[in-house]
Amino acid sequence: MFRSVLPYFACVSLFLHLALVIQIRLWTGKGILAIVDPCHVLALAAALPLPAWSLAGKQKFHYKEFLHLSLHRSSWLLLAPLLTPPVPVITAPPCTLCPEGAHRFQWIRNLVPEFGISSSHVKVLSSPAEFYELLKVQIKAAKQRMVMASLYLGTGLLEQELVYCLEEALEKSLQAKGSSDLRVSILLDYTRGSRGRKNSRTMLIPLLQRFPEQVRVSLFHTPNLRGLLRLLIPERFNETIGLQHIKVYLFDDNVILSGANLSDLYFTNRQDRYVLLRDSPEIADFFTELVDAIGDVSLQLQQDDTVQMMEGMVHPYQGDKVAYCEIAKRRVMEVINSARTRQELLHAKTFHGSQPGSSLLPQQGSQASGSLKPEPDTWIYPLIQMKPFGIQIDEMVTETLLTEAERDARIYLTTGYFNLTQAYMDLILGTRAEYRILLASPEVNGFFGAKGVAGAIPAAYVYIEQQFYSEVCCLQQQERVQLQEYSRAGWTFHAKGLWLYLAGSDLPCLTLIGSPNFGYRSVHRDLEAQVAIVTENKALQQQLHQEQEQLYLCSGVVSTSTFEQPSRYVKLWVKLVTPLIKNFF
Repeated sequence: MFRSVLPYFACVSLFLHLALVIQIRLWTGKGILAIVDPCHVLALAAALPLPAWSLAGKQKFHYKEFLHLSLHRSSWLLLAPLLTPPVPVITAPPCTLCPEGAHRFQWIRNLVPEFGISSSHVKVLSSPAEFYELLKVQIKAAKQRMVMASLYLGTGLLEQELVYCLEEALEKSLQAKGSSDLRVSILLDYTRGSRGRKNSRTMLIPLLQRFPEQVRVSLFHTPNLRGLLRLLIPERFNETIGLQHIKVYLFDDNVILSGANLSDLYFTNRQDRYVLLRDSPEIADFFTELVDAIGDVSLQLQQDDTVQMMEGMVHPYQGDKVAYCEIAKRRVMEVINSARTRQELLHAKTFHGSQPGSSLLPQQGSQASGSLKPEPDTWIYPLIQMKPFGIQIDEMVTETLLTEAERDARIYLTTGYFNLTQAYMDLILGTRAEYRILLASPEVNGFFGAKGVAGAIPAAYVYIEQQFYSEVCCLQQQERVQLQEYSRAGWTFHAKGLWLYLAGSDLPCLTLIGSPNFGYRSVHRDLEAQVAIVTENKALQQQLHQEQEQLYLCSGVVSTSTFEQPSRYVKLWVKLVTPLIKNFF
């Protein structure tokens, strides 16, 4: 039935102007062969002459016929590179716990650089207002560099005040020396930052015009949004194809990692997570180089609001896609690998080849003497996920952490958008640790009350949550895997991350914090970055524990009765469409 009405469905969607990006599964007798964005089908529908719809009269829409037709109609060729497996299989690195007396998470340094620091340099923030004030203080104090990566910069008064702070800092640096050493690099997403007449670009152009030698604004454009697909998808929905989603705010040697964007909601009543790493030059160098690498393969904003690529760089949507992705991957991996090498050499020089940490067991009391630094008690691991470029480090580390979590360990996992990948759900349901998963209730979902199709997105998340909860109940895992909904009047919820409590411990020894939401988009479509913070220090563990408790304090436990509430009612059309569109949000 579904196969026979496929062309008509595409035609109807065309008249709706792609109000909703969905997936259409092409079936054969052997099962699902591929997943295609319906916008690709719509592009195809618009290009085909009417007789081509005779396919609808066939009993079966065979994949071989599809390919045969594609060879005879040039417009069909656009679909060829877009037929990809829905869930590519990856192999996570083996996680063999280190012998007693070694840092038990040191296997992560086989993938990324390991930065050992003092726990006194780490501060956990708790509120949007605190985050906003810290941004302004750091901007005003910066002397050499400011690096800000976000999805977008808003256009309200609070965002304008941030721009004024940037302008004042740049002006002050010029007055102090005549030729300033201060450099400002801003990385945003092209599609989200270009939306509307007043947007992120128009907010930043005055800085480019006044300080052309000091300010760089890079706009990342996903290589997957190209051709007819780029022309047909409306502005409001083109970001569903892929985004620059990294959030890092860096000032000299101070680094703020967060999931918050540079927008007034994130400065007032949209709850997120934030951590400040003070006086951490090696970490600041790494993220500066990472943002520079992404910036080099991004469109550069010009003073006249045009954009252009750096000389000699392949264009992300006009040039060869494979060549572009290979260049981007090489640039990013150069940053990761060179930082790994630097950190290994620095560690060997500083600690004379000693182990990178004592353990998560009591320390042995060995302290470096003389001019050598004491051994760190906290380790920072940057985890990068850029699936469009073939970089899957964050996915591998996250899956390994979930796989290796021991019995009686507790994992607190939070996401503003509960849409876990199948791999993550399978690990949660199939492993031994206890899980407390915090997600947004419909009322604190960022799309709650939105106009048009977007207003149905909270209901789609409710449906996904209900399906997962039903599976938990079917497996009789309600005690081990518990869902909790964040609810706070007048607020929205955007926090994401993970806290790991070892068996028998009342405090977490590891947290993940950054931009990923643990969903399909984070894993497969967007550019993401977070850090794993591992610490032996009780005071920092207490900070992380209090952060977790504060977030979970505003939540209620999900039960069967939760989905009987009127606010949890999901319309039939939402239930039908959600499985088809869940890979886009």
